Amino acid sequence: MRKILFLIFLVLVGCDKPTDFSKDALQEKLVNTNQQELIFKNILTKHKGNKILIDVWASWCKDCIVTLPDLKKIQDKNPDVHFVFLSLDKSLKRWKRAIEHFQIVGDHYFMIEGKNGVLGDFLGLWWIPRYIVVNESGAITLFKSTKITDKNILEAFKK
Repeated sequence: MRKILFLIFLVLVGCDKPTDFSKDALQEKLVNTNQQELIFKNILTKHKGNKILIDVWASWCKDCIVTLPDLKKIQDKNPDVHFVFLSLDKSLKRWKRAIEHFQIVGDHYFMIEGKNGVLGDFLGLWWIPRYIVVNESGAITLFKSTKITDKNILEAFKK
């Protein structure tokens, strides 16, 4: 009986999807392509009033790279959505080279603390690519998607 109750507890806790970023996650420092540090909150504020697709990726991630053509199609079909890329790359040099090489259009940031930082922990990064949709007021409308072809991404754009 205890095992069953424990499993029910895990399912209920696992279903909890935040609609707002935690205060600590908002304070996480990232680096832009000009190597300027800024906090995650300022990135979201920059795009406030617009829908945002956050793509957590890395240049070493095969799944991240092979889905770029699908991502670019979504960008073309949704010009009103702002695309923010958060990189888990191991080096700034590889990250910047991949952005150029694959011609990834959007705002790019390097996660200094990687998946072990407060933001990575908040997102529960166990797999990339990872997609999060944020609405015009800054609320999370889609918290966890690992496929750019997930129909829930386009549904979240409509909310």
